[in-house]
Amino acid sequence: MDQITFQYPAWYLIFCVLAGAGYAMLLYWRETRFREMAPRLHWWLGLLRFLSVFTIALLLLEPLIKSVVTEVKKPIVVVAQDVSESVAMALGADTTALRRELETLSGQLADAYEVATFSFGEAVRPGLEAPFADKATNLDALFRELYDRYAGQNLGAVIVATDGIYNRGANPLYTGRQLGAPLYAIALGDTVPEKDLLIKQVFFNKIVYLGDQFVVQVDVAAHHCDGERATLRVLQVEGAQVRNLQQVPVQVRGDDFFTTLEVTLEARKAGVQRYRFSLSRLPDEVSTANNTRDIFVEVLDARQKILLLAHGPHPDLAAIRRALEQRKNYEVEVAFADQAIDVADYDFVVLHQLPSRKYPVQGLLTQMDARKTPRLFVVGAQTDLTRFSEAQSLVSIRGDGSQVNDVTAWVQPDFDLFTWDERLAAELKVWPPLQAPFGEYELGDAEVLLWQRIGKVDTKYPLWAFGEPGGVRTGVLAAEGLWRWRLFEYLQHQNHELTDGLLAKAVQYLSVKEDKRRFRVRVARNIFDENERIVFDGELYNPAYELVNEPDVTLSVRHEDGREYTWVMDKTDKAYRLDAGILPVGSYSFSARVQYGGEQLTATGRFSVQPVQLEAFATTADHALLRRLAETYGGQLLYPDQIGEIPALLEQSGKVKPVAYASTRTRGLLHLKWIFFLILALLSLEWFLRRYFGSY
Repeated sequence: MDQITFQYPAWYLIFCVLAGAGYAMLLYWRETRFREMAPRLHWWLGLLRFLSVFTIALLLLEPLIKSVVTEVKKPIVVVAQDVSESVAMALGADTTALRRELETLSGQLADAYEVATFSFGEAVRPGLEAPFADKATNLDALFRELYDRYAGQNLGAVIVATDGIYNRGANPLYTGRQLGAPLYAIALGDTVPEKDLLIKQVFFNKIVYLGDQFVVQVDVAAHHCDGERATLRVLQVEGAQVRNLQQVPVQVRGDDFFTTLEVTLEARKAGVQRYRFSLSRLPDEVSTANNTRDIFVEVLDARQKILLLAHGPHPDLAAIRRALEQRKNYEVEVAFADQAIDVADYDFVVLHQLPSRKYPVQGLLTQMDARKTPRLFVVGAQTDLTRFSEAQSLVSIRGDGSQVNDVTAWVQPDFDLFTWDERLAAELKVWPPLQAPFGEYELGDAEVLLWQRIGKVDTKYPLWAFGEPGGVRTGVLAAEGLWRWRLFEYLQHQNHELTDGLLAKAVQYLSVKEDKRRFRVRVARNIFDENERIVFDGELYNPAYELVNEPDVTLSVRHEDGREYTWVMDKTDKAYRLDAGILPVGSYSFSARVQYGGEQLTATGRFSVQPVQLEAFATTADHALLRRLAETYGGQLLYPDQIGEIPALLEQSGKVKPVAYASTRTRGLLHLKWIFFLILALLSLEWFLRRYFGSY
């Protein structure tokens, strides 16, 4: 029912009446011409003028019309089906029968309810899909999606057809998300375990280093296989070649058998390596898909070869070597200047008391400069200070080297090339002194971590400095005797944590390899699941190392079996990107090419796609979970032959009812078009009568 209200007090209507009456009387009270034409004409003209003026004055009070609108909404009924591989195995050959029954059910419900259909597995998607091919099941994601979509709406019921197996997401019983609607679970699959031998899970390190041995734990389970014997074969798959690494016997004891086997493997080849764990098949086994599990391990050849090149034997060499060898990615060798050394074989060189008067090593320094090999100079009594100052530009020492100072160290607080342990500043005060050459020190373009403290005086003589002259990362330790620090720390704390950590951080900073390539194409990681999309990112730099993307980039991806895919990468703001989609399981190499500035630039890489086998390792339906879910949400557990009963159950429950929503709509009377035409009609009729009877 409509109701008129005013923005101003209602008694203002008196003024509207007075305005209309006064205007009409002013025009027609003493008017005699119209009385002569028709006896009551002036009364009708006065009434028309009164009504038009009154209506106009009334609109000035901004009257509002309030209307109550009632809308009846049907209850929403959700029909969702599980489209994972485990359901496909439970349904057998005719996987479309379930979808047809659910579509028929949706049609029956559509007359009385608003029906929404979904398919779920790895993700939740609208509609009822036919292929049951999802590699995982996430029941929790379905409930979260329904909660997000229909919270606060008239959700009448949720009908879910699933086997109760979930292998992604949280347990739907404990997510704490109340749908506010009854759940009717259609239980698919068989709850009776059949004879089955399977690999339940494989635990392994996804990244190992070349040459390392690593342990893989294999969980083996068996149902109704008491007394059976099987063999676990460990294989390495390289393209079409499969190499047998080990065989482990498995003796099944009991109908519900479980054991964990440990297999030790050796990382003999760099790159992504594919290993296969396969259980021999037993007679009458329900499924062999879960007898095999493939894993992909990334073997990193990240070991850097470090050379400790010294004037002669010194306890510092042992201290440095032991500190670095604790890091798996360092391979340390010690050599002396009188030996034939090829520095091209090493990624980082420590020059201990070199160059010296006896061994100027000018040829080795030239080779290192040509290859831009990062280095650390350790100055000692045998160092030729003149040649040392010429070999680098960080620290210059003027002196004959015949005298030394006993120096301790103090830390530069704002040093930020790499992090250092905050305990170092306090410990250095009590650590034994090092021996630094006596002379005049000049600091070049360098960052100083440690300064020399001579006696109790903090000097500005650098003790340990870092820089990058000529684009080569270089460090200078202007003293010998690191072994004293390492030994003293062990006496104090029974470890070498601070000394070894400081050496390792310094070498890590100096030896890090900077990527100077002008063309780069990479993937997010080296191992993908088979249901993941492969995305490539590319960058192209001009000679000034500014990002450009004018030319087209061609990307080719080759599968290990020879299949090749070729694309042209998409251009983004300043780079390149390509979504290659989902690729088959296997190992891949890729090559990207671009022509820029007359140069042919290429970028290569490798990655692997591993199978997702979650659905094959749990084939027994979990109807107990579905029953508990139905009880929790006030619904019922049903079976496929009861699908036709669901419309009657919804009606009998009395919970699925339409909801009437009442809303108030307010409109200004001024916005009603018929008011305008009413005023126009009143004024027009008055004008017509006046003209007709001889006025105006």
